[in-house]
Amino acid sequence: MSLPDKNNPYSFNEYLEWRGTVDYWADDPFLRKVARHYTGGQYETVAAEAARLSKKASFRWRDLADAAARPENRPFMRHWDGHHNRVDEIVRPMEVLTMEQEVFSEGLFSEKTPRWVRLVKMYLIYENGEACIACPLVCTEGLVEVLDRFADSPETRSILAHCKEGRDGQFAIGSQYLSEIQGGSDVPANLVEAVQDENGAWRLYGAKFFCSAAHADYAIVTAKPRGSETVALFAVPAYLPGDRERGRRNGCTIDRIKWKMGTVELPTAEITYDGALAWPVGPLDRGLANVVGIVLTLSRLTVGLSAGAGMARGLREVKKYAEFRTAFGMPIGQFPMLAVQIEDMERTAQRTTAGSFRLYKEFLALPGGLKGGLSADEDPETARKRFRVRELVMLQKIATSWDAVDMSRLGMSILGGHGVMEDFSSLPRLYRDGAVNELWEGPRNVLLTQIHRDLTRAASWYPPRDLAADILEGANPALVEEMAREMEGFAALPHLFTPDEATKTACRNWDAFCHRLFHAYQDLALAEVEAGG
Repeated sequence: MSLPDKNNPYSFNEYLEWRGTVDYWADDPFLRKVARHYTGGQYETVAAEAARLSKKASFRWRDLADAAARPENRPFMRHWDGHHNRVDEIVRPMEVLTMEQEVFSEGLFSEKTPRWVRLVKMYLIYENGEACIACPLVCTEGLVEVLDRFADSPETRSILAHCKEGRDGQFAIGSQYLSEIQGGSDVPANLVEAVQDENGAWRLYGAKFFCSAAHADYAIVTAKPRGSETVALFAVPAYLPGDRERGRRNGCTIDRIKWKMGTVELPTAEITYDGALAWPVGPLDRGLANVVGIVLTLSRLTVGLSAGAGMARGLREVKKYAEFRTAFGMPIGQFPMLAVQIEDMERTAQRTTAGSFRLYKEFLALPGGLKGGLSADEDPETARKRFRVRELVMLQKIATSWDAVDMSRLGMSILGGHGVMEDFSSLPRLYRDGAVNELWEGPRNVLLTQIHRDLTRAASWYPPRDLAADILEGANPALVEEMAREMEGFAALPHLFTPDEATKTACRNWDAFCHRLFHAYQDLALAEVEAGG
């Protein structure tokens, strides 16, 4: 019986007390199992470092991230100081500044930090969502990776050292600015100009339209040298030495901050360059290949990791809520319809995490690491490995960003009306962040088209049937044969650009096939982990 009571005693405190004590690493046996399986002999080091960092990520940084997401804490521009000097200061809340300092002080990109330690730490950090941390981390990773290859001047070597090892205890933040108003993914159509002055210095002119992590200390920027149609790559400091204190930016203005639906703590800006001093990174005629093959590949690789991390947090909180919340005299998690939804969420979250670790292991095994562009010039086995990882990274970006949004939406529905309350759980924020991650580093249609283009270009030295079989090595032979046959059929299409109904049908089928293919890859990873004990 339930008699009227004007002083309704119902409370969420029991659930909140549990949520407040969760340690992302210590309380996640599946994550530890995945890490043990894929990090191998490095596991003890990884586990010790993960346990230490998790004490911060699970509590202090979690609370700072939640506070930073409040509407009143969104970043804003202060264009002028009180003396009419243009300063273009991005004002961010103290919660973000504190967390940023503490996270980057971990020295994740230092030579002293093993790659597996970096990966697991980033996973734990990403359980807190974007929080103006996730994007700057992976952008810095991309800047470090490309400068590790091509830093060949005192200036670029100094930037690299500042990002990797810090300077006076401060670790620099990197970013990359590619997109212009005429189209983000159409980088070859960029119009920002690089001009070499009479002293041999390069200066940039023109506008970039989507500049995330606009607060970064350094950016990798695409521009075309004057008179050339070829995209080059440049390293550009936000401030020249001594100018930060004066509020004098390096030859640019920050015109405005974008008003986004997700990743709202992260300042994404429109920036106009008017003589910014810049230094070339790599050969001038290889800028596009290097930024896509190295910088964007790392960003896309991390989307899978961050998707798995967000799913893990959302799933954990939804499962506990379903145990705590009752309806009609029983915990809601016991209702079969809801139980099935939670089981589906758990499988998706686990295979996403397992798949991201498996792909990272394949990435680390690449001889010579990432390279710009497609090539069959290496020995056949290495060329195939590099090609396979390249395609898997794009497939992961497509599948996991889509799945992350679905997972958050389903989690919100399990919480009922509370699910869309921004101050009740992290799910609405993870949902909005996930929707943005679907678009960054190439939206779904662009990557699907690129994968098909790669498939047809490489068919002569990496037959599509072999590619499918290699991706699904160890899977059910009937599944491998089915997907190999389908991939062969798609590769027989010369392109996906003919504006007719047959091509539209092929595009729909290709989209569905790519999603199924990567899910099958994730299922293999999950089976590996489960078999590993």
